[in-house]
Amino acid sequence: MVKLHIGFDDTDSPKGGCTTYIAALLVEKLSLMGVSFMDYPNLIRLNPNVPWKTRGNGALCLRINCHEDTVDRIRETVVDAIEANAELSYSGTDPGTVFLFDNVPQEIKDFAKKAEQDIVKMEEALKLVKRFDAEAVGFKKGRGIIGGLAAIGEELNGDHTFELITYRTPENRGEPRRVQASSVKIMAANSSLTFSNIDPETGRILITPRGPDPILYGVRGENPEVVKQAHEIIRSDEPVERWVIFRTNQGTDAHLRKVSAVTEIQPYNPVVVQGVVSKEPRVIQGGHVIFSIQDTSGEVDCAAYEPTGNLSKISRKLNSGDVVKASGGVRPASSNYQLTINLEKIMILEVVPRISFVNPFCPECGKRMKSMGKNQGFRCEKCGFRSSQLKKVQVEEEQELKRGLYITTPRSQRHLTKPHCRYGREKKGAPKEVIKNWHSP
Repeated sequence: MVKLHIGFDDTDSPKGGCTTYIAALLVEKLSLMGVSFMDYPNLIRLNPNVPWKTRGNGALCLRINCHEDTVDRIRETVVDAIEANAELSYSGTDPGTVFLFDNVPQEIKDFAKKAEQDIVKMEEALKLVKRFDAEAVGFKKGRGIIGGLAAIGEELNGDHTFELITYRTPENRGEPRRVQASSVKIMAANSSLTFSNIDPETGRILITPRGPDPILYGVRGENPEVVKQAHEIIRSDEPVERWVIFRTNQGTDAHLRKVSAVTEIQPYNPVVVQGVVSKEPRVIQGGHVIFSIQDTSGEVDCAAYEPTGNLSKISRKLNSGDVVKASGGVRPASSNYQLTINLEKIMILEVVPRISFVNPFCPECGKRMKSMGKNQGFRCEKCGFRSSQLKKVQVEEEQELKRGLYITTPRSQRHLTKPHCRYGREKKGAPKEVIKNWHSP
């Protein structure tokens, strides 16, 4: 028996296709060939800010044990499945797959982390493929080799979640999805260990995608048993062709990298940076909120877009001097905007006192006095006392803004964004075995 890691990526397009669907097809095909799976298929979300991604920037890895004399047939099966199901007619779809035997070297693990948080080049991937005697197969430009190798390298030994994805029959693809919303609400109410099912602000169902891809719905949760139980509650008015449980880095903040200074921020990188609010929030067209933070090294803009819901509302209340930790993807500078963090989260660490000035109380009767005009003093309307010596009194306002973590609303969260409910649920280590009946067929 040999250990084989099969990574692949970049098979879909904005017009259709889905890399996870190819993984689901291969799960069935490889199972019929007698392989044993060391893990659930790994769905690895890479840097969501790369400009050439299609939708969720997800790469896949299948980790199997197989007989050595079946390797050639397995390799052929994988390549054939990609060729038959990838959106090869689309100019930006450049699939690639990587085959690696035995254990994953540390250098490939490091490459995977970089692919989650930064921009990586084809040359880096090909050097590692050659160095560790892996095999890569590319279609067209073969850019999917990058994601395929990264999916192999991310073994999910740190925090991870699970997603059960169901797929539509071919005749229903492109048509409105017919999932019963009432059943999703029942599922969410009875499945405390699932997340991102329904947007609390709008009531919108989040488990069904909106595009032309073959996915019917996907349920995300903390373990394979809970997503399978949730799947059994959901009702749809169209048939399910197949379903598979994936283990994934979704909902883990795996993309966010803490930087120690504003000057370390690079375009397209997802970052976490601490700073002091230096320019107070302004609301631009569309209801989007822009403010600036700075540290001793420099200044950067932060944007909380209107769809982020509560995050946008909180950002409006910031004042100069507040200390925050901003998290999000970095938009490059342009002729109209400077380098900007598109906020996914904001941690408010310190809130400066809000000071206002009010008229003094009358020293005779205690009633609040009225101004008699600029630099003309104050008069008490109750007892008639007047004074040109009294001044406005400085008072500290009650704080409306509270310290704490604020996250964009679920409807605008990225796949990798860790929601509030997952804090304290982090886990480590791969499962020792997969549950029974984790895919169909």
